[in-house]
Amino acid sequence: MPVSGLPPYDSQNIFARILRGEIPARTIYQDDFAFAFHDINPQAPTHVLVIPKGGYCSFADFSATATEAEIAGFIRAVGKIAKDLGLEEPGYRLLANTGEHSGQEVAHFHVHLFAGRPLGRMIPG
Repeated sequence: MPVSGLPPYDSQNIFARILRGEIPARTIYQDDFAFAFHDINPQAPTHVLVIPKGGYCSFADFSATATEAEIAGFIRAVGKIAKDLGLEEPGYRLLANTGEHSGQEVAHFHVHLFAGRPLGRMIPG
């Protein structure tokens, strides 16, 4: 069910619970700013979710209220994950949904990293 992506932040959302270790995840990467894990319902051969460690509802919330260090650390982590997974040469897609019209389902900012096959058009025509 789509969510608004607007504050206040719900500390009981599934990603907050994963960050606290209450729900297991197949971890790929972790540092001070980001946590990455395999999506449980992959939409491509490689489908990784990258989430900031701070409580941000959406990209809008993250970009407006995160510190410069959090923003830089998160973006660098996404790039490092793609590189470490060997996705730079064949290519990959990043997707971040914000709000109901985009289909955002978890009210914690996250980036989907898709790869492993030709992905086609960004938005079906």
